[in-house]
Amino acid sequence: MKMSVILPVVLLCAIALFVLSFLMSIPSAILLLVFGFCLWAVGYRYYSAWLAAKVMCLDATRETPACKINDGRDYVPTNKYVLFGHQFAAIAGAGPLIGPVLAAQWGFMPGLLWIVLGAVIAGATHDFVVLVLSVRQGGLSIAEIARKEISTPTGRVMSLAIFLIMVLTLAGLSIAVVNALKGSPWGTVTVGLTIPIAFLMGFWMFHFRPGKIGEASLIGVILLFVATWLGSVVPGTEFAKYFTYSEQTMKILLPTYAFFASVLPVWMLLLPRDYLSSYMKIGVAVAIALGVLIAHPMLQMPPFTKFISGGGPIIPGPLFPYLFITIACGAISGFHCMVGTGTTPKMLSCETDARFIGYGAMIMESFVAALALIAACVLPVGDYFAINTAPAVFQKLGMHTQQVAYISQLVGENLVGRPGGAVSLAAGIAYIFDNVPFLTGMMGYWYHFIIMFEAMFILSAVDAGTRVGRYLLQEFLGIFVPKFKDIHWNFGIVLTGFLVSFFWGYLLYSGSVSTIWPMFGASNQLLACLALLIATTEILRRTRKISYSLVTMIPGAFMVTITFTAAWMNFANIFLPMAQKGNVAGAINAFLSILLLAMGIWVLFDSIRVWLKILSGSDAVKSTSN
Repeated sequence: MKMSVILPVVLLCAIALFVLSFLMSIPSAILLLVFGFCLWAVGYRYYSAWLAAKVMCLDATRETPACKINDGRDYVPTNKYVLFGHQFAAIAGAGPLIGPVLAAQWGFMPGLLWIVLGAVIAGATHDFVVLVLSVRQGGLSIAEIARKEISTPTGRVMSLAIFLIMVLTLAGLSIAVVNALKGSPWGTVTVGLTIPIAFLMGFWMFHFRPGKIGEASLIGVILLFVATWLGSVVPGTEFAKYFTYSEQTMKILLPTYAFFASVLPVWMLLLPRDYLSSYMKIGVAVAIALGVLIAHPMLQMPPFTKFISGGGPIIPGPLFPYLFITIACGAISGFHCMVGTGTTPKMLSCETDARFIGYGAMIMESFVAALALIAACVLPVGDYFAINTAPAVFQKLGMHTQQVAYISQLVGENLVGRPGGAVSLAAGIAYIFDNVPFLTGMMGYWYHFIIMFEAMFILSAVDAGTRVGRYLLQEFLGIFVPKFKDIHWNFGIVLTGFLVSFFWGYLLYSGSVSTIWPMFGASNQLLACLALLIATTEILRRTRKISYSLVTMIPGAFMVTITFTAAWMNFANIFLPMAQKGNVAGAINAFLSILLLAMGIWVLFDSIRVWLKILSGSDAVKSTSN
């Protein structure tokens, strides 16, 4: 039987089995993965192939910016597997780990459907299309693409919006890293050692043994295991004090590292470190999946909870629209377009690789998000809420804990009242591993290992994001001082890298970014919908076919509805009441919410104006992509 027949049959069987299991009240975690794998496989095999061949018309003979410029700093032709590792490591920050855990308060079904369907139809399409657009326009950012495809004012609005969102996001992501590494010599040693290992891999792949990716990978993986082992033995020794840093010290070290990662040649630190961390990310994800298959845990969280209409103790808003901004990375995320129009297009050596790298990396992230959802939902319901809410809030829920005290004893830490998602995720994964026959009795080890794993996940997004922020700032300052657009001007590179690191580092050090954390979800998804609007404009202009433009127009319309509604609800229900009580943070958040909403409305209506001109035939400007 041909593969074109086998995959749809497997998909229909998986869906039937999935539905039947819940009709019979058998919520097995394994069935979640089977359901996801079938949709991911069909999406990649058929939908992404159609997008690549028909909509985007990929051409392996078209020269990419990496090959054309090849400056040895930012534009570096890179093996597609190494670049896949970078793309996946850069986009997979806190979102696919934390978002699904928090969204479990509404039950596992809403999160599962959004993670799987959202990634296949919207998220992976978004990542793939914006990557191709940037490659065809010399590696330009999404803001510069907006300026060329729509209008100069819209490009400048996008520049301001993107830079604001980028700085806030980097500071917010870094807080999670600080909380994971402060006072943790194990995490600090392991994560810190990935830096010299990355230098060695970079020089090996690009200078000592050019093209020998397999050798560099083997060296990196072996040294990564050594680093993980060294990290585990340092606590309890006299050397632990040299690697135990306070919160404020970590808040200085992280932006300092990010500065160097943003200005050094991409092949030297950022690319090999992200490639290296992708081994741990993908390896741990596969290990978790195997743990689920072996331990076959049942989901203790119901498909839907009473909080779907609002009033949840973790996220106060209703399922619509808050589910879709809580689970960002893993379904669709605006941060991805900054990577897809930032570092990755400058390293793509063959245009046809964009499908594997853009669409494929997003499918892998969706897989990670599904595992995070499973880890949260295998915990007893009372334990899940006890971990993710303050004790006073938990008491009002009328729930009872079951195993959280026992799990706390095994991991050596009190897990109650540790909101934020990271602790419950680590506890859930440790719980799965502890039920694997040959891994029992090691829950404390697995818990701390996953905490360190989460830190590595997020740090890859921070260093890539800082570099993308440098690109954005160079482009924006280039409007006023053209010299900044010179990609070989070392002073401009160092200055913009320092400014970006300083901006988000200052927010991180002062801690003020925590006051605007509720905006992150809405602003991040706003960027995704704006990128889809811009992509729709380019597809319409190039193909003149409405049917092709629907691949981005429909997800874009859905995201516009979601983000505009969420931004207004944040303003009216959360920030404005705070401001009316004299809360300064509330007033700032209210202003920023309206500002981002206004910028989104501007881009929407300007895009529609251009679409109407294209469809009427009055738009004489040809697409700027080849």
